[in-house]
Amino acid sequence: MPKLKSNSGALKRFKRTAKGFKHKQAFRSHILTKKTTKRKRQLRGTLMVADADLKLIFRMIPGSR
Repeated sequence: MPKLKSNSGALKRFKRTAKGFKHKQAFRSHILTKKTTKRKRQLRGTLMVADADLKLIFRMIPGSR
């Protein structure tokens, strides 16, 4: 049985934690001048992947269960 390939984009975007996966928030990479300070501040940090999306993440990163 050959090894399964992981989705390399998913490996860069999601980190495994004890309770699931964490990810960086979107809309914080460029064109920040028109966004308010409050909006940029609230986009800082990481969030947990929603339960509805976990099945897709497990499919993209086999062996992460």
